[in-house]
Amino acid sequence: MSTPISDEGGPLIPMPELTPAALREAVAKIAPSRVPGLTQHLFEATTSAQQAQSLAPLRAFIHSWAVFVEIERHPRRAARLHALERLVQEGVEDPGPALVEIQQILDKAEAETGL
Repeated sequence: MSTPISDEGGPLIPMPELTPAALREAVAKIAPSRVPGLTQHLFEATTSAQQAQSLAPLRAFIHSWAVFVEIERHPRRAARLHALERLVQEGVEDPGPALVEIQQILDKAEAETGL
């Protein structure tokens, strides 16, 4: 497995507020192809929240997309994550080290969002 890539160069955009509108705007800037998925997820979270009379689905939506934005706004981090995901999907190497590094990237992004 190759060496992890550093995050030199800084983020593409500042971390947005943790609101659906701000996260959508950020995703539109850094990963426009993912906006339909965000929109669908928000619709499903809103519907689930209404049915369950709970904010938990909306909190899960915010968590998921905040971590996504935190990763994707750092191009080197995002590239590393995607390379690791491809390595796991290919199934050629032992996925253990890649899975550990993927979890580290996700944990770091989560911590950086303040979640």
